Amino acid sequence: MTDLTALPEIPAHQPVLIAGPTASGKSALALRIAETQGGVIVNADASQVYDCWRVITARPSAEEEAMAPHLLYGHQPYDADYSVGHWLREVRPLLSDGPRPIIVGGTGLYFAALTQGLAEIPATPAEVRQQADTLSLAEMCAALDATTAARIDLQNRARVQRAYEVLTATGRGLADWQADTPPPPLPLDHCTGIVFDTDKDWLEARIRRRFDVMMDMGAMAEIAAMQDRYDPTLPACRAIGVPELMAHHLGDLPEDEARERAAVATRQFAKRQRTWFRARMKGWHCHRPD
Repeated sequence: MTDLTALPEIPAHQPVLIAGPTASGKSALALRIAETQGGVIVNADASQVYDCWRVITARPSAEEEAMAPHLLYGHQPYDADYSVGHWLREVRPLLSDGPRPIIVGGTGLYFAALTQGLAEIPATPAEVRQQADTLSLAEMCAALDATTAARIDLQNRARVQRAYEVLTATGRGLADWQADTPPPPLPLDHCTGIVFDTDKDWLEARIRRRFDVMMDMGAMAEIAAMQDRYDPTLPACRAIGVPELMAHHLGDLPEDEARERAAVATRQFAKRQRTWFRARMKGWHCHRPD
């Protein structure tokens, strides 16, 4: 169990932000704080907003949700058009009404929008998104303006496609829009920010153990339930592990290979998360779990 004495003092009236890579123990810490100090746990993980996945995305279990109030988990259908802007609009009222929020997750852009502000970019037309869906990652990267390309993870298709769509739809690069960002809803000096900084080997071992548990708890049943609705262009269907396990369910990959590919994808994702958090979350309290 997490030792809260290893953390900074958490004022009872302030929101708490808990960020870090997948499988690092963020949700357990959020639940510990909620149980001992009060508050409502608010999801800040882009994959955990969808109702089709609980086990695969490691959403809190029904038992954990009964131990403390949880919000913004599994509240969107699998095909919802849901972005960081949608998330921020849902979080804003929670900052002033009700119990103090304990915002936890691994989506760095959510935390950046909350504490640094979010550019007010026009919605992407459907035809632009459909055209982008047909392009390769390399094609979209090549089309980006240099400033935007230097700021985003060029291996993350969702981030690259978003930047490509913004440039195509508006004629302005994403970096240019971000330069006009309004003030943030929650400046860092108005909350307690905790970011997990984990040892690589420690985290990889946890990822493998969690994947085994996930399979035992019914991950393939979730995959089977989504077979007829599966669309690899949807963000929900690009959740880590989903493409590999769906390929196994459809008979395209042996189980061992699907498990290994999913584990590798998870480790690569965690590496990108660690790199992003270390570069972007200056001024946060760095927590190194045992």
